[in-house]
Amino acid sequence: MNNEELICLTQSQVRFSEVDSMGVVWHGNYVRYFEDGREAFGNKFGISYLDFAREGVVIPLVKINCDYKKPLRYGDTATIVTRFVNSDAAKLLYDYTIYRNNTREVVATGSSVQVFLNPEMELLLDFPPFFLEWKKKHHLL
Repeated sequence: MNNEELICLTQSQVRFSEVDSMGVVWHGNYVRYFEDGREAFGNKFGISYLDFAREGVVIPLVKINCDYKKPLRYGDTATIVTRFVNSDAAKLLYDYTIYRNNTREVVATGSSVQVFLNPEMELLLDFPPFFLEWKKKHHLL
């Protein structure tokens, strides 16, 4: 198995609506930044939420982890690095690192797990065929 590393970098400007009264990003917004990273990754590599929807596959988030290292503040610009984690299990796994751009400090790391469901919301135990083709295209099988 030749594992190609699939990575997407996404820029995010911290907005006023994302911070608390002290100007620090509210902790729940880091999960939103991870979502931004997943969406950008899917658009870049051809496995967006719309691609899954067209194939009749629902991909709910079933687990998310975030380790906070340093606070982001209003006005900061951050880079979200999203890495696809290849797995033999019928899941989508991603790892994330968020950096503050001006200092290159790591402000948060995390991971997420999504599963595949059919339109009746039943768990799929095998990869959907189109996703297998995607993995082959990227040398992940």
